Amino acid sequence: MNEKMLRAMVAAGAVKKIRIIGHGARFHIEANTPNGAITAETQKGKIKSWVTLDAAAKWVRSIGVGSAQINLTHWQPGQRDFLN
Repeated sequence: MNEKMLRAMVAAGAVKKIRIIGHGARFHIEANTPNGAITAETQKGKIKSWVTLDAAAKWVRSIGVGSAQINLTHWQPGQRDFLN
């Protein structure tokens, strides 16, 4: 789901919980909705990701969410990043 639609869902109160998930050397965002979990995507439909935790957290704040759960189980800060 792209940023514009996610902002609209947050404003409507449809987002129940936000998770910042570390995977490899990057972070991505998942939002829990009544219909299940959705992942934040770019305009081109790829998973939106950040290199730093603070950048991901700032983005979460920018869409109007004040709290998030952080999952670092699969985060590997030293892992080389492969971008497509």
